[in-house]
Amino acid sequence: MAMRGLKRKSKAQSEIPSSSLADMAFLLLIFFMVSTSFRKEESRTYTAPEAEATEKRDEPRKDVLHVYIEKDGGIYVNDAMLSMDQVSEVVRPLYAENRAMIVQLRADRDVPYSAIDQVQKELQQAGAVRMVFYTTLEQRVTRERR
Repeated sequence: MAMRGLKRKSKAQSEIPSSSLADMAFLLLIFFMVSTSFRKEESRTYTAPEAEATEKRDEPRKDVLHVYIEKDGGIYVNDAMLSMDQVSEVVRPLYAENRAMIVQLRADRDVPYSAIDQVQKELQQAGAVRMVFYTTLEQRVTRERR
């Protein structure tokens, strides 16, 4: 007697099960969030010059390029130490990529103006014409009236 109507149903599946893909993606996301470490900016110790009036600028961080000039003559562009000749070479492609960029010049109070002038000329050669100077508000001493 031959059995008809009964067929074997064990075929290989042609689809990848997608029920656990969301779980795997979530676990990968958690792994990368926990294992990623972000580099912090180095803090620069310098004394900013004082001004009678200052203006607070609220530019997005991606649009600000920090240029530090220290007492010893060191020039830093976003934490990278450069020589005077390298400033325009480094700033030119950054400014070409983002025309809304503002260069924030942070110089120590004791830096000679000739060094600041040289950095300004290098920035002009790079095409960076939007520049601000970082200063602190001048503290005036007032006496109490009796």
